[in-house]
Amino acid sequence: MSNEDNVIPRSEYDHSTLLEGDAGNDPIMLFGRWFEAARADGLPEPHAVALATMGPLTISCRMVLLQSFDKDGFVFYTNHNSRKALDLERDPRAALTFYWPAHERQIRIEGKAEHVTAETSDAYFRSRPRESRIGAWSSDQSRPVDDRDTLEQRYARWTERFADTDVPRPIHWGGYLVRPVRMEFWQGRPSRLHDRLAYEQLSDGTWLCTRLQP
Repeated sequence: MSNEDNVIPRSEYDHSTLLEGDAGNDPIMLFGRWFEAARADGLPEPHAVALATMGPLTISCRMVLLQSFDKDGFVFYTNHNSRKALDLERDPRAALTFYWPAHERQIRIEGKAEHVTAETSDAYFRSRPRESRIGAWSSDQSRPVDDRDTLEQRYARWTERFADTDVPRPIHWGGYLVRPVRMEFWQGRPSRLHDRLAYEQLSDGTWLCTRLQP
């Protein structure tokens, strides 16, 4: 097989533009517009986001699901004993990356993570399907397990335990809020002259917008 056989075809980006006058001064509001556009157009899993954390030796990255966002930041939920959670306990710095290829858009978010309140975690946990709530009890996330059968047996035992009662939130399960200090928006453009706008948060809470070269 020659090197030419491994060449990935290039596509031209021409879906939209990202100009300062349209973007505005608030990156959270701009995120909201892009996110709603992705949902409205039926893009698959528009709330899927790559989360990068710093471990004791390496940086790790995985996909999580955004569950909510507002002016304070971006919220996801996980087992507090998982690798991602342990990383954040050691070092709260986190990076999120959304990518919606159909819209030729990427959003990079850098900030620090903190726990949401117990009340917020409780409210979200109650909204989850019963099966997912039982799953939160039956899985020691990120820990080794002998085989699939062992995992399913644990699920069956917890299902039986909660057979006649509601499924409460485990104390080791809850949400994280990533408070952004930097957000970068990327819009694909023709000739690889992409639009890139970076927002840096200032000490007074306002944002400074800068255009970056592609």
